[in-house]
Formats: sequence, C-alpha cells, structure tokens
Amino acid sequence: MRRLLVEDPVTHAGPLARHLAIFSLFATGIALLIVRDPRADVSAALVALAAGLCVAVLAILAAIFAFVRVWQEGARGLGAALGGLLLAVMVLAYPAYAGLRGARLPALSDISTDPDLPPAFSRSRVAFAARDGRLPPDPGRAARDMQRKAYPQIAPLTLDIDADQAFELARQAALKRHWQIVEAIRPGGRMGQGRIDAIARGLVLNLPDDVTVRVRPRADGARIDVRSASRLGNRDFGGNADRIRAYLDDVSNLALAAK
Repeated sequence: MRRLLVEDPVTHAGPLARHLAIFSLFATGIALLIVRDPRADVSAALVALAAGLCVAVLAILAAIFAFVRVWQEGARGLGAALGGLLLAVMVLAYPAYAGLRGARLPALSDISTDPDLPPAFSRSRVAFAARDGRLPPDPGRAARDMQRKAYPQIAPLTLDIDADQAFELARQAALKRHWQIVEAIRPGGRMGQGRIDAIARGLVLNLPDDVTVRVRPRADGARIDVRSASRLGNRDFGGNADRIRAYLDDVSNLALAAK
C-alpha cells in the first residue's frame, strides 16, 4: 500500500522579510556612515538613508504576511519571518522614537533662551564662511510664542561672577561639547557683551547646526543666553532645546567646580 507524503506549505514571505531586513540593515548603516562624513553630499546620503528605512518597513510587512500564512495554513517559514522582523525593528527603533517625539512637539528649528531678543549670529566673514554663507533668519513672533509653550524651561543662565569669567566658562563648555568655535569675542568694548559663535553637530547624523552664545554683564554678575538653529528642515525634533539645556548644565557645573 503506497503512502502519500504531503509536505507542509512554505511561505516565501518569511525568507523575503529576512532578506529585506538584512539589506535595510546594511543600506542604512552605509548611508549613516556617508551622512556622518562632512565631505559627503548630505542630500544624497539622506535620500539613501530614507530608502533603507523604507526597505525595513517592507520587511515588517512581509513578516506580518508570513505570520498570517503560518497561523492560517501552518506554513513553514516562521523562523525567517521572526528574524526579519527583529532586524527591521532594530533598524527602525531610533527613527520611530524620534518621529513619535517630534510629533508631540511644534515645528521649530530655531530655539533661544531669550525669545524676545534672541542672540544674533555673527556677520563676520569668518563666521559666514563657516556657515557656508548662511545667516539663520529670525523665525518670527509666532515661532517664538510656540517655543514658550513647548519649552518653558529654556531660560537664560545667570551667574554671580563677572562677565569675563562667565565668558571663559561658556567657552570651556563649548569646547567640552566638541563644538567648532568659529568666533569668540570677550565682553568689553562699546557693547559690553561677549559672543561665541560655533558649529555643533548632531550625535547620530552628525549634521551641522549653528549656535551662538551671548554673555552680558549684570550688576550682580553675568547672564548667558544661547541660540541654536538647525540648518536642515523646519523641524528639529527637540534637538536644539536638548542642546541648550545640556550646554547650560555644563556651564553651571563648571561654575560650581570653580568656586
């Protein structure tokens, strides 16, 4: 008597999900390395990075389709689908976190501790060249009002030391954060205030942002204001506010250590 061998169905979506996830992992990794290179074409690298993230989304969709077939028909390929899903989630984890966080924040890309009179960026030839000939525009009253609501804790730092000492602490804090200082003018002269213009780079993408620090003397010490503006896009996902908070915390810690 002949026995018929019936093979379990196999879903091709599982291996497809794994292959797409592996491709997205390598594609986003290479694109991220290119984006972080200051000499690279940032626009093209960001497009490649976005394409890699889209492939990761396709991998998740393929894995879900594979899970449905495994559940309904008992098809094989569950292990490949799970592997593809995990890899794709790894690729998308940080972009998803940043996107969800940014969705809860207003579309701002220029943050200042003094919304009424934000520190002005230097117009000197050296500063212009460092910013690729760009002068960040004032975002306007509406954007400043949105900043007040979204970041009420972003405020100036006042220190009970003279302006020259405060300037030196501000400069040291900028160096500690590996900012590229393009211009530093000590307090004094006709205006009396000091200024530090610098370029800061993001932790993940290493994209350049423009920062200016203003140090003004007060009767009881000195006041430090900071302005941070993104060069790319109209939404910073909270990055500029985070930078200002961390920088002023560094200045405060240096001031405490100096006492």
